[in-house]
Amino acid sequence: MTHIQRIEPGPRMSQCVIHGGVAHLAGQVGAPGSSVAEQTRAVLAEIDRLLALAGTGKARLLTAQIWLSDMGTFAEMNAVWDAWVDPANPPARWTGGAPLATPDHKVEIIVTAAV
Repeated sequence: MTHIQRIEPGPRMSQCVIHGGVAHLAGQVGAPGSSVAEQTRAVLAEIDRLLALAGTGKARLLTAQIWLSDMGTFAEMNAVWDAWVDPANPPARWTGGAPLATPDHKVEIIVTAAV
């Protein structure tokens, strides 16, 4: 049986699950009400924190899934993303538009990374 490690488990979900050498992060959102740029910065800081707890980092990202509540904010989110992502090791990435948990949430990012 392969070991499964859960980081910050709660009654509904864990913030990160590590299995088979891959860290799977839960979707991360920023503080409701702030701009998409501010929310994106907060989300990426939380991703950095969780990846560090998993023993990895953004240079080992495999995939990134980004959801925007308004695709009109794509360029604003990308400006923050581009300043953060490791340009030598960008993940496979996709971005879509969808309603998020509340109308005040503007961006949610889900990543996987090699450990």
